[in-house]
Amino acid sequence: MFDYMIIGAGVIGLNIARELLSKKPDAKILILEKEPDVGYHSSGRNSGVLHAGFYYTANSLKAKFTRDGNRELTAYCEANGLKINKCQKVVVTKDESELKSLHTLYERGIKNGVSVALIDEAELNRRFNNIQTYQKALYSPDTATVDPLEILQHLKKDLIAKGVEIRFNTPFRKGMETEAKLLINCAGLYADKIAKAFGFSKDYTIIPFKGIYLKYTKSDHPIDTNIYPVPNLKNPFLGVHYTVTVDNTIKIGPTAIPAFWRENYRGFENFSLKELLEIVRYELKLFTTNAFGFRALAFEEMKKYHKAYFTSLATSMVKEIDKEGFNEWSKPGIRAQLLNTKTLELLQDFVVEGDSKSVHVLNAVSPAFTSSMPFARWVVEEYLRL
Repeated sequence: MFDYMIIGAGVIGLNIARELLSKKPDAKILILEKEPDVGYHSSGRNSGVLHAGFYYTANSLKAKFTRDGNRELTAYCEANGLKINKCQKVVVTKDESELKSLHTLYERGIKNGVSVALIDEAELNRRFNNIQTYQKALYSPDTATVDPLEILQHLKKDLIAKGVEIRFNTPFRKGMETEAKLLINCAGLYADKIAKAFGFSKDYTIIPFKGIYLKYTKSDHPIDTNIYPVPNLKNPFLGVHYTVTVDNTIKIGPTAIPAFWRENYRGFENFSLKELLEIVRYELKLFTTNAFGFRALAFEEMKKYHKAYFTSLATSMVKEIDKEGFNEWSKPGIRAQLLNTKTLELLQDFVVEGDSKSVHVLNAVSPAFTSSMPFARWVVEEYLRL
């Protein structure tokens, strides 16, 4: 009999196991993972950006976990010799209409205890001479990039060395929970389905959104920091931006295209008619009611399938770059976005439900990778009472 059974060997499941061991070193822990290894879905397809924590309102879990997670993951990479690129970040404006939102981001950053600075065009040019902004930009010195798969593999090996059993190629089936005293559901795209089998997630369902990046493959290096537009603060997506990866590759993206089934990565692979019908039903409801501006969001995202339009969103933020250099699409990722089926609201903060027998991580919302360590600690302390 195991003390804990964790469903999902993504970054949340692995860090919850790590946190459990820190509280109870002798705990018997089993992790079930339906894939052959870690990182097959959201965690391994993550952009690798360690966000600083200035996007989110000060009273949100996301603000606290992102700020603390940035510091903890940075320290973890440095302590274990894992790659990290401290490439920083700039948020730019295109016109006067975006200055108010830029100041909102700055004020949130200050309230959240994050290192941020509002800089003018002259200061921006001194720091990064190829970036275009209108009057002001927001500078984030603590934003960095890492290799998500490298971190996941390191966590896996460390947990196995400490006695955690990980069963790969093992999807969870109802009844398997009898092997453990307590079940912890970190199943990502399928967390809501598993939760419903235990009487939870009654008002929620996962709506998947597909994210794809476009890589710059020319030999020159016109950008050396992450560059983001001012986002629409009413929805959870940050807009097309530049990411400088841990190996200094430049990429633009992502899209946030509504997906039609949960693992709708390419073509008809992993196709599920049942998921298609369920998801399309909710997406049509969002479209007809235009909840949170879904109609405009859907039209905008579909336009990004046109490569010239997609690249134009990024090239407007820099003074000079060769559009033709963006010619290699990245591996697609799917964001497991929780929808409140009663209010038709996309949940923008972490959502966890549970009781003494099972705990369900329903919305490990972006930036969950950055937030994973303090979020895992919070779950263990608040829901497992350790």
